[in-house]
Amino acid sequence: MFYIDTRDSSVKTNFKNAVMNGMNPQTGGLYVPESFPRLDNAFINKTLEPSFRDIAFNMARPYCEGEIPDDELMKIIQDAYPFSPKTIPLDRTSYILELFHGPTCAFKDFGARFMARVMSYFNKEEGSPLHILVATSGDTGSAVGSAFQDVEGLDVTILYPEGKISEIQEKQLSTFTGNVRALKVKGTFDDCQKLVKTAFTDTDLRKSLRLSSANSINISRLLPQSFYYMYSALTVRNRASLDTKIDEPAIIVIVPSGNFGNLTSGLIAREMGAPITGFVAATNINRTVPDWIATGIYTPRPSIETYANAMDVGAPSNYERICALYSLDEVKELLASYWLDNDGIKEAIENCNKKTGYIIDPHGAIGWKAWHDIKNGALRDVASGLKNDYNKVGLTPSVPKWANEVINNNAVGIILETAHPAKFGQIVYDAIGREPAIPERLQEVLIKPDRSIPMENDYNQFKDWICANLK
Repeated sequence: MFYIDTRDSSVKTNFKNAVMNGMNPQTGGLYVPESFPRLDNAFINKTLEPSFRDIAFNMARPYCEGEIPDDELMKIIQDAYPFSPKTIPLDRTSYILELFHGPTCAFKDFGARFMARVMSYFNKEEGSPLHILVATSGDTGSAVGSAFQDVEGLDVTILYPEGKISEIQEKQLSTFTGNVRALKVKGTFDDCQKLVKTAFTDTDLRKSLRLSSANSINISRLLPQSFYYMYSALTVRNRASLDTKIDEPAIIVIVPSGNFGNLTSGLIAREMGAPITGFVAATNINRTVPDWIATGIYTPRPSIETYANAMDVGAPSNYERICALYSLDEVKELLASYWLDNDGIKEAIENCNKKTGYIIDPHGAIGWKAWHDIKNGALRDVASGLKNDYNKVGLTPSVPKWANEVINNNAVGIILETAHPAKFGQIVYDAIGREPAIPERLQEVLIKPDRSIPMENDYNQFKDWICANLK
């Protein structure tokens, strides 16, 4: 399998180089697979859907064929996933895909743990450590830190925006020791991401250090996130007719979206044969992609702080991958888009709890509200010609190819719940009057000392720190 640079399609590389470099240092481009092999129909159409680990192995195999032997790949899968996602029925036509059952209670555990083990496998023959630089708007950093902690040959530096993530999220980031440390940057997530990207294209820096990324710009974090889309879609396909009395319903996946890596992983799963009809990109007020879908004009902008902080991204990196894979017209056929402000987020947490009894986090709440509105008339209104203002909260005035499946009540939705609601306890408390129970693995981190390192939003200072501290 070859991997192509999104900025120069003549550049091709193998899986190892794509993983270990993170991005092309010459162009700043991201890597995408040259093709997306479909899983065998006999595997996808099993009466009882395959286990999560079996799906992970069969989906990963073609992307590293000839570079990681099957027995080593199975060891990586088994070590990465002592946990699985859970698909929970919410109402007659809605499911929650719980992605918070890993060690850091966030969906990014699925990508980070696979990536760490793949990098460790590839780094065995090297004589120097591989330095991972990662920017986070919330959950990425803790998942990466946990996944890479004490992994031989790998060294991790996490950048996060000071004062712009929840207390538990910061505790998860600031308490690492050994080969993992966190820098708290006076700025936004976009500032953190710019520092990391600038380092990757700094030829002088790369002469002295081997650098790579653990953000969703790294293909080895993006690919494994496709595993749970396949797993959940097969689960829902096999049970939906019993839950809904709808034969062969269209499956729509509602994805809380910030940097758009998660949604890109869903698109990969669909290309590989997952029975997914379409997607809803659900964002907060950082609505760069919904505006692009509404107007055809992509305008990156400074990020704005919201209750759904992991989605506070004004210039999503994976927009570049989506554009490399699809035209705007194809995107509009596949995706509906929806955005919500802070008041709407809090109201969605409250209403989801009142209507279903489920306690949902701020990111999942945007997804729940998007699906609730879409299946209760919002998509019908848009399809009938009612052009709501894309500058106002709600559904973007664009009609996906699958609209009639929803309008004719022949669709079910899978809403991604990307983090445990306890990570946003105060916001949830303000919405429903009580805090969610805190899992033990989150309670343990709260008593650890803060070891974070202050950093100005200045690349020269960041580079000086790297040169002085990373060897």
